[in-house]
Amino acid sequence: MPPEAGDRRVRRTRRLLRDALVSLVLERGYAAVTVEDITERADLGRATFYSHYTDKDELLDRVVTDLLDELEERLRPLVPASEVGFTGKPALEIFRHAEQERDAYRMMLRGEGDGRALRQFTAAQTEATAEVFRARAAHEKVTPRISVDVLARAWVGEQLAVLHWWLESDPHPMSPEEATRMLLDLSLRGRYWANGFEGTPPAPAGE
Repeated sequence: MPPEAGDRRVRRTRRLLRDALVSLVLERGYAAVTVEDITERADLGRATFYSHYTDKDELLDRVVTDLLDELEERLRPLVPASEVGFTGKPALEIFRHAEQERDAYRMMLRGEGDGRALRQFTAAQTEATAEVFRARAAHEKVTPRISVDVLARAWVGEQLAVLHWWLESDPHPMSPEEATRMLLDLSLRGRYWANGFEGTPPAPAGE
């Protein structure tokens, strides 16, 4: 068999297993799904499964790794502009990617697998976001007033919370562009402005 055909076969098999896991988890919950369930849904043998993965946990990790790799590839061209200004384009691309891989994102954002998939995705996105924030601060020659790690976690947390709500709503309550614009406005103008208030927020009591 030519190498290209072998590679295609591997990709096809792994995609079948991935899709089977995702669909079953959304139906039954991660804990109730077995390797036998996955192979039956994928119409593959158990030996085929174990030639690719040691157990369903490794398959779950692979689903998240694939999502992160795909997302990184889509975001890579947007990073230089994001490091010098707030564009909102990376957030929009995440919404678009999530729409294309809706079930995989829904499984992950629900915290299936004792939250391991969500923790893996959140950690990777937080690390990447912190790097962009640090590069932006260096480019603008400013010193963040709040820890960059806290800023990155807050931004990623807001995105994922809104993304989860958006994906679970049918039909979607707004377009990806509208959701991104609101998140960007919240980031640029703050919660005080977002709640309808004008001017400078009052100082906390005692100051």
